[in-house]
Amino acid sequence: MTTRPTRFPPYGKPLVFCVSLLPLVWLCWLAWQDRLGANPVETLSHRTGDWSLRFLLLTLAVTPLRRLSGWNWLLKFRRMLGLFAFFYVCLHLGVYLIFDQFFDPSAILEDIAKRPYITVGFAGFLLLIPLAATSTNGMIKRLGRNWQRLHRLVYLIGMLGVVHYWWLVKADISEPLLYAGLLTMLLGYRAWWWNVHSPTAARSTR
Repeated sequence: MTTRPTRFPPYGKPLVFCVSLLPLVWLCWLAWQDRLGANPVETLSHRTGDWSLRFLLLTLAVTPLRRLSGWNWLLKFRRMLGLFAFFYVCLHLGVYLIFDQFFDPSAILEDIAKRPYITVGFAGFLLLIPLAATSTNGMIKRLGRNWQRLHRLVYLIGMLGVVHYWWLVKADISEPLLYAGLLTMLLGYRAWWWNVHSPTAARSTR
């Protein structure tokens, strides 16, 4: 599909930045009003985990949306959305470390070893660290094509995030099933693109 030149929306980045902070602001408001429910730690953990996965899927959705719509300016938001995914993952992990395990190293290591959903989630967090650390313009130039290869780890991270959520829930799997379906469509689109386009075109994907 050919792309069409379109104008970058004014104040787009500040707007996306502010909107991306709204879930955190809402959680802080609920905490201030003591409206996090009977189990505040569980609520915080689930909400931050949900937004981690949502921002990860939004990041993966940028390239397909850009190709289908021809709006090249969408690429300008991809890095910010990816960093917000990492930000909410850090909050999610922080809730677990601080309020659930109280920074007890032995309990944390035991949990990682014995609970598969925590093992998978922690692995996804570790894989996100090099992606966040190499998201600057300087690192993009320094790594060259290796930057694209490294950042394709986001596909695996997305899978780990969905599996983490799926294994976490005990009964109703409707939400993780929805995320799994969205991730399948996003990755399936990329697989289709790579199959029908030249290797040169495929290198521009993420």
